[in-house]
Amino acid sequence: MLVLLVSLAFLVVPGIWIYNRLVADRNQVQAAWSDIDVQLMRRHQLVPQLVETVKAYAAYEKATLAAVTELRSRSEAANHLPDKAAIEEQLVSALTRITVVAEDYPDLKADHNFRQLQTELTSIEDHIQYARRFYNGAVRILNTRIQSFPHLLLARPLQFRPAEFFAVDEAQARELVSVELSS
Repeated sequence: MLVLLVSLAFLVVPGIWIYNRLVADRNQVQAAWSDIDVQLMRRHQLVPQLVETVKAYAAYEKATLAAVTELRSRSEAANHLPDKAAIEEQLVSALTRITVVAEDYPDLKADHNFRQLQTELTSIEDHIQYARRFYNGAVRILNTRIQSFPHLLLARPLQFRPAEFFAVDEAQARELVSVELSS
């Protein structure tokens, strides 16, 4: 009887330990995504202010400003991580175009509000980059455990699923931003 109890303990204790690690990893991924989401919301709150500031100086850049506003709305509505990541990548590109457009407007570049918004946007982009790295690291750890022995013995039956990375399309990220100015 004692041998049976000891044998059972050798199975249950590691099982509990593995389960708790998987739960902690899953919670870490969720917390990391929450950090990214907070930074994305900060960016989204900044977009209308940036658009209004640029509108005052660059009235004929309506297409770029409309694209930024539309991408912001699409990102807020996106629920699937790869879709949200792709939209956010497009939003960053559009925001970069606004910054490039500002180069043609000395008064805009000198505007205190625009400079302040640009500084805040840069800070937010840095925070998003750090949060994305942390999130992707947490995803890597969770996915590795789910796919590794002996964790997979519990992960699969308990329906632990791999998380998705917050990836950037490398080809698009390397492209130069081109801005065509209307006359």
